[in-house]
Amino acid sequence: MKNQTIPLFFWLIVPVVLILAQIGLELSFTREQLAPMHSENGPHELLQSLYIGYAFFLALFMLCKIDWKTQKEIGIVVTIAALGSFYISGEEISWGQHVLNWDTPAYWSNINDQNETNLHNTSSWLDQKPRILLFVGVVVAGLLIPLLRRFKPSLLPARFAVFYPSGTLSVTALGVLLPYMVQEITEAFIKGGVFTRVSEVQEIYMYYFIALYLWDLYKREIYKA
Repeated sequence: MKNQTIPLFFWLIVPVVLILAQIGLELSFTREQLAPMHSENGPHELLQSLYIGYAFFLALFMLCKIDWKTQKEIGIVVTIAALGSFYISGEEISWGQHVLNWDTPAYWSNINDQNETNLHNTSSWLDQKPRILLFVGVVVAGLLIPLLRRFKPSLLPARFAVFYPSGTLSVTALGVLLPYMVQEITEAFIKGGVFTRVSEVQEIYMYYFIALYLWDLYKREIYKA
């Protein structure tokens, strides 16, 4: 692709290798054997924390580089991304509990269904609802908008062009959508579907998408400033 801001290794090879590795794991191990890999200290959680943590620090770096006089709207979007990434990062490690291994206070255990010191296990409004919103956002930004830019650009408001991601992010967006579709279809024929925990696979791709989007935005609109 012409004028791509992100090296091919990151937008193509990494997401493809991730899904191939996941397929290999699903074919090679039983669900019982795969369970520890989805634990809080497993490789999936590690990658999720790595990607969203990178996104958070990149957003902070970008905020220091933004020219607020001419890039105010970009600054607002990056600020939202920084706050969102900070929340997700904290929640992924239960605000340090998975690192320092402290006990969850009794009063919090009563409202947290996983006995962890985080918020997303206390209510669907802090877990499933934001997750669905992020899922839809990735599909729209990573798949629908690139298609419209290519075939029906007139349908996209020109004033928001600065925020439209590079088409290279579509590969990662597919990594969010396809496992979900495959799981939904196969569950009709196979108990539990083909993925042991499809949500964990999706989260890796969603967080990676955020990191790539911020990197793309930085290279296109802030690095050049």
